[in-house]
Amino acid sequence: MMAKITYLGDLRTEAEHLRSGNKIITDAPVDNRGRGEAFSPTDLTAASLASCILTIMGIAAMDKGLDMQGAEASVTKIMTNSPRCIESIEIEIKMPDKGYSDKEKKLLEKAAHHCPVSLSLSKDTRELIKIIW
Repeated sequence: MMAKITYLGDLRTEAEHLRSGNKIITDAPVDNRGRGEAFSPTDLTAASLASCILTIMGIAAMDKGLDMQGAEASVTKIMTNSPRCIESIEIEIKMPDKGYSDKEKKLLEKAAHHCPVSLSLSKDTRELIKIIW
């Protein structure tokens, strides 16, 4: 078991990562009867995609001796109502100015499109990934 999730009431949960003890609170969004005071479960899905992309790019960078520290991703999640699900996730990645060659950029861009979270999402979920060099 890697996590324990506890329902706290009022549409809130606490997820504990058992190995580290780190915890995340989720809250239903205001458009779905929540208070919107924390990540919603679908927010975490979208944020997980961006984190996964940066991690896989980081592995590719590390393998080639490239420095990616300081890269940032901005995430926008679009929901649909019938059924209520994630319609699309838009991710804008701002890469640090490290003088990457065209070959290095292609390597990192390819890595960005091969993360396990992306491969686990529904084929109906659109992913729009933009990398700003």
